[in-house]
Amino acid sequence: MPRSSPPSPPSPPSPPSPSPLADGLRFAFGTLTVLPVRVHRWDRAAARGGMLCAPVAGLVVGGCAAGLGLLLLLLGAGPLLAAVASVAVPAALTRGLHLDGLADTADGLGSGKPAEDALRIMKQSDIGPFGVLTLVLALLAQVAVLAQLYAGSWARGALAAVVSAGAARLALTLAARAGVPAARPEGLGAAVAGVVPKGAALALAIGVPAAAGAAGACLGGYDGARAAFAVAAGAGGAEVLLRRCLRRFGGVTGDVFGAVAETAAVTALVVLALGR
Repeated sequence: MPRSSPPSPPSPPSPPSPSPLADGLRFAFGTLTVLPVRVHRWDRAAARGGMLCAPVAGLVVGGCAAGLGLLLLLLGAGPLLAAVASVAVPAALTRGLHLDGLADTADGLGSGKPAEDALRIMKQSDIGPFGVLTLVLALLAQVAVLAQLYAGSWARGALAAVVSAGAARLALTLAARAGVPAARPEGLGAAVAGVVPKGAALALAIGVPAAAGAAGACLGGYDGARAAFAVAAGAGGAEVLLRRCLRRFGGVTGDVFGAVAETAAVTALVVLALGR
């Protein structure tokens, strides 16, 4: 009688697949920053997680901006240089894509042409007069506010840098909510348009201002209320622009996402500068 063959050794267990949270964080940091994070999945589920995690990326970007500003103040630099540095960090960590989107969107909205022609203008590599003017004013406003706040209190300046970055990324999440269509069938705008459930968008619209308020409360109740209101106002300003773009272009593009982020950041900073 032939001997039975020995049982084959068990196959090694397959490595566990990354969690949805890990996929979301990778998508958020891999697409919204230049940090060396590899995105493994590009499907709608990963995009949904990424846009839900966008405020987390904003916290990191804002923290880096505040950190460089504070370092310069510690080394003896004035508040203006610290403000310039705090504005430069988010631009560098996003390769300037949000600022480029703001300029392109301004050109598209200011062109007065039909939607198809306006979208073609936005895709061109050059920047027109509307884009240049909008870009210069947005950067000047951010530097002016941060210089004012750093001059009054290093802690309030640092808080403003973080709050504005968080407001900008919250605006991205809200712009990617369900019901917001893409203007084009391709590009990052199409990949993330409409991926965030409305309930989750509403939860973040409440939670992110509340978190900003809690952070601001470390400096006092008034600062906490101002920080929460600044994030809410930033989201509101971005929503106004988003609705204008939806009417004008028929949907969102990657440029529109960049524009709503910069609009939210500037609005939040202006709110923090008022009433002092």
